[in-house]
Amino acid sequence: MEKTPISSADIVRASDFSLPLYEVVKRQISEAIMLGKWEAGTVLPSEIALSQQFGVAVGTIRRALMDLTNEGLLSRRRKTGTVVTGRTPQHSLRFFFQYFRLHGLDGSLQHSMTKVTSLHRGTATADECTKLQLEANSSVVRFHRLRSVDGKPIMHETLVLAEARLPDFTENKDEIPPLFYLYLLDRYGIRISAVREQIAAVLADEDDANWLKLPLPAAVLTIEEVAYDQSAVPVLASTHRATTNNHRYVHEIQ
Repeated sequence: MEKTPISSADIVRASDFSLPLYEVVKRQISEAIMLGKWEAGTVLPSEIALSQQFGVAVGTIRRALMDLTNEGLLSRRRKTGTVVTGRTPQHSLRFFFQYFRLHGLDGSLQHSMTKVTSLHRGTATADECTKLQLEANSSVVRFHRLRSVDGKPIMHETLVLAEARLPDFTENKDEIPPLFYLYLLDRYGIRISAVREQIAAVLADEDDANWLKLPLPAAVLTIEEVAYDQSAVPVLASTHRATTNNHRYVHEIQ
């Protein structure tokens, strides 16, 4: 495939961040891959062209590309250049918040799209207080979103966070970005460092049938998660319910 630059609207100047510049570049390149702007097989622009796009030194670009190559997103080929592989190390918590763990039946990385369907504030349930280590009657932010691949719904999920940790959090559901873990880091300095999951297969309910367009009876995969920050404090409790008719949950350990 031909080299396709990211549009200027997609570029955030790396110098605008306090993070190491190569980390900023890595995030933007990996996000471009995740969102399908650079598909598998795409040959990236030259290091000089990328340095001009991102406003950083060629050495910074080289460090970012080297890391992404070591992590499996890119491959370096003689005479061809740097190529998008179409795969990613799913076990890596450094990338956990950016990549979707449901793969195609052939193992291919899927480009999912998310749509937030509701957002409200309320009182934490007893279960949420336990998971997030909150006092009784604590206020939480709760939102629901739908994930689709190729226009077909495959997962719906509810995410809950303590409102006290999200000062000035938006009231508008349309302002919640798709890469939410990345947003937590950039907006609030909350780095997700560990995730605890519980996975089960259950019968779909009416809510599942509605969101996932399933005929009943049907089975869904449920994933109960608690995400922890760099201090091992629980930040987010989420529930994911997915159809695996055409997808498989991939978990890699190295």
